[in-house]
Amino acid sequence: MNLDALDGTIGQGWGGERPDGAHANVILARRGSVTAAAAISMFAHPAPGHTPVMVCVGERQVDYEPIWPPTLMMNKSTALEEHHQTLTWGAAQLGIGQGVLDSVAAGLLEATNELIVMVCIWVDPSAGDETAVRHACRAATLGGIEECVNGRSAAANARLVEERDTLASPFYHGD
Repeated sequence: MNLDALDGTIGQGWGGERPDGAHANVILARRGSVTAAAAISMFAHPAPGHTPVMVCVGERQVDYEPIWPPTLMMNKSTALEEHHQTLTWGAAQLGIGQGVLDSVAAGLLEATNELIVMVCIWVDPSAGDETAVRHACRAATLGGIEECVNGRSAAANARLVEERDTLASPFYHGD
């Protein structure tokens, strides 16, 4: 694994079906790099409904263990309601951790202190099935890491350029 080559790579992944689906943006950073410094600085800038955390797992809080490589998580959708907070820092955090560990098991990443994984995750505030959200976050995180490591295909990039005048977004309703 070439950490210098991975430093600053960006990927994205989607998992599940809305409203229980999830979208992840992933950035990989080599410890000590400018990218890592920027990723870690997010801890100094929490905002209401947006709390950066180091991804940890455990049956009880006292049993928490960090995912390795160290993984930082930030939510993209503002979590102010208790249910959405529970989904974000419960199901999403667990799914992100599992997705990172899936990438280690697949040989995409190594469980090393020299790499930092940053995941920004979108969980729909209307999501209701925490197990589906966990599965979606796991798949989205793994997909984002795969894109960081392997890049996007030239064919996919060429298709977007070709279709640029007809592209759509589920959040855009104009002409």
